[in-house]
Amino acid sequence: MNEFIDIFSNSDPESVSTSVRLLLLLTVLSIAPGILILMTSFARIIIVLSFVRTSLATQSMPPNQVLIGIALFLTFFVMAPTFQEVNEQALTPLFNEEITLDEAYEEASIPMKDFMGKHTRQKDLELFMSYTEMERPETIQDVPLTTLVPAFAISELKTAFQMGFMIFVPFLVIDMAVASVLMSMGMMMLPPVMISLPFKILLFVLVDGWYLISKSLLEGF
Repeated sequence: MNEFIDIFSNSDPESVSTSVRLLLLLTVLSIAPGILILMTSFARIIIVLSFVRTSLATQSMPPNQVLIGIALFLTFFVMAPTFQEVNEQALTPLFNEEITLDEAYEEASIPMKDFMGKHTRQKDLELFMSYTEMERPETIQDVPLTTLVPAFAISELKTAFQMGFMIFVPFLVIDMAVASVLMSMGMMMLPPVMISLPFKILLFVLVDGWYLISKSLLEGF
């Protein structure tokens, strides 16, 4: 502990520079969850899976832990090529002391910007660029992360909600059909959800819903 304090109390410029870099590295690690959520495919996947559960009206089935686990592993699967590129271009050279920490940050941002740029709507990107009065960049690499990340995030939200709407439609039709049948039979006191739930689960199983949802998510990237 005393050695750790001595690092920050040392007046040597090289030691101070090392201390600052250590603080920057700890800062990056502390915001790792935010990076995972806003700079990868995680947000779209977890939102779509949540829409599936809501449209089925199965309350807490599947549980949150299961949905988050599926979303995490699908995210790792989708982001595997990008993460591998980050590892080869930034992490491995950094650990081998071939590049500095600042150069590692720059190298790691290149594949991440490429991924986010492919899935960011031009309209969303122009919104944040016009707010900061940026000049039109030549490539996506010229766009700073402070501008690209929020544009990517709202683009992912829009895409996720579009997919959620398409998921809701067939189950809404079942709810309306069951409610109409119950009203015509004079059974207005019986909640339609209790009757429609088995039919919605049956439909979801017959069409192999989890396969279709996973396929749509993967093809979207």
